[in-house]
Amino acid sequence: MRTLMWFTRDLRLEDNAALHACRHADQLLCVFVVEPAWFEPGPWQCKPLGSHRWRFLWQTLQDLENQLHSRGQRLHIAWGDPRKVIPELCHSYRIDRLCLSHQPGSYEARHLQHIRTAMPGLAVNAYASLTLFEPRDLPFAINELPGTFSAFRRLVEKHRLAPRKPIPTPTSLPPAPGVPDDDRRQLPPVPTTPTRPLMTGGSRAAEAHVRAYMDGGFLASYKVTRNALDDWNASGKFSPWLANGSLSVRALWDAIVSFEQRVVSNESTYWMQFELLWREYFYWYGIAHQGRLFARDGVQRIKRHGSFYPQRFRAWQEGNTPYPIVNACMKQLRETGYMSNRGRQLVASCLVHELAMDWRYGAAWFEEQLLDYDVASNYGNWQYLAGVGADPRGWRQFDLAKQARQYDPDGTFVRRWQGDSQEQVPLYTVDAADWPIG
Repeated sequence: MRTLMWFTRDLRLEDNAALHACRHADQLLCVFVVEPAWFEPGPWQCKPLGSHRWRFLWQTLQDLENQLHSRGQRLHIAWGDPRKVIPELCHSYRIDRLCLSHQPGSYEARHLQHIRTAMPGLAVNAYASLTLFEPRDLPFAINELPGTFSAFRRLVEKHRLAPRKPIPTPTSLPPAPGVPDDDRRQLPPVPTTPTRPLMTGGSRAAEAHVRAYMDGGFLASYKVTRNALDDWNASGKFSPWLANGSLSVRALWDAIVSFEQRVVSNESTYWMQFELLWREYFYWYGIAHQGRLFARDGVQRIKRHGSFYPQRFRAWQEGNTPYPIVNACMKQLRETGYMSNRGRQLVASCLVHELAMDWRYGAAWFEEQLLDYDVASNYGNWQYLAGVGADPRGWRQFDLAKQARQYDPDGTFVRRWQGDSQEQVPLYTVDAADWPIG
């Protein structure tokens, strides 16, 4: 059987159920599709893929290709719409079966359904490679997903659900059908890597980072330090590798359990697992709610006022608002592709409340800028803060001055990222060009 392995958000060999299913194929074509639409502005004034994540993704693809080469395989990098590219490749190489990892986004679901319709004779198999649990493990049907994370967590803990063990890494793979040319010469230029990159893409870099974090003992104090705005070891920072699948969430869970057995089991180790359960919840949240993940009124269908003020949005993006702590976080994001969890809550609160903006503009900017962009976690968290999602309290607003005093008491973070520069833009102007767009 000739099989096409369509890599998406599972850019690793370890614990990859879709790739594991390909191991007995007669021939195997490994494909990753880079979509032109990722580099074009969307309806919310932002691109789906910014320079930080494009560089990180390219590094990940290079690492994946090197590992495939060592197992007698190669990576075919295609450029185009997957609804056209995948059927064309299947036709050209007489593919019998398509294997891929199941994804939570409605955009991805529509693409896959289009391919199924276009090629009714093709066997299409989607596997659970991105989550701690498989659908059959859960104590509820997906359409009965609890409305809050707390209810979800309680069910997981009540039923003592344990993640499945990672699937072993293949030592060899079936041969590729020839060595065809691919489309990598057509790809947009990859941004130059900074002299001191914050993170490097690829599963081997992910493994090294997990090992350094665990060996350094930083997990033991995670719950105490996790709200730091700018301290490398204060939080795990596993999310960029988790987001594109170069790190298996099940392997990371195993590393935490191993740490508990070897070093200490405490509130901090539990809290790291707690955060991974949040990620898990949002994955199933995306599956359950599909297009409602992107709706202004959210999954709760709660009417919230929010407009588009071009000047305010630009000031927020550039870190030129009247709020120094927000400015510092936004400048950090633009320069590095990273922002702490605490910082994300503050800048989101600012956009929704102080700037009275539609939350979807903020979600789209995060999608463009964040190294660790994950569709379900990003849009689920923005809905949560905007009071239209999974937050039982709703309409959550932070006192920005109080938060600055608590998390940056001596102003070090604000000074480092020039959050109190003199370029700040007033919220209200008399320029007709900045009339709100509802």
